[in-house]
Amino acid sequence: MSFLPAGLPLPQPTVDDAPFWEAARRHELVVQRCTECGTFRHSPMPCCYNCQSFDHEWVKIKGNGIIFSYINVVHPVHPALKDRVPFNVVLVELPEAGNVRMVGNVLDTPFEELYVGMPVEVTFEDIDAETTLPQWKRAS
Repeated sequence: MSFLPAGLPLPQPTVDDAPFWEAARRHELVVQRCTECGTFRHSPMPCCYNCQSFDHEWVKIKGNGIIFSYINVVHPVHPALKDRVPFNVVLVELPEAGNVRMVGNVLDTPFEELYVGMPVEVTFEDIDAETTLPQWKRAS
């Protein structure tokens, strides 16, 4: 069963983040990196916040990270989530990509077992033929 219930809006790729979503469909995690100064950035954007260059590349990473922060969502902010609460939302820091952070859910671990600094690794949740979400699981 998918974590994402029917009725929630799906990501709508833009010119800036389409390569991220295309890689996710291939079950690969990529992060945008400035080719001028080497700064990683997420969420993807057209211009480097560090040096203002428009030149960038997409770097495939393993997707090993640590939980930087987390929360237990108990209030359904969308009607489609009414039967899903409570659920966790985590902010994962990715040391292999300049410590950029990505948001997601840890799919295999009860909230009570989550902690700041917990090692996690990317996993991919296929929502439909066009949409795959990078999610997280306890690192093995």
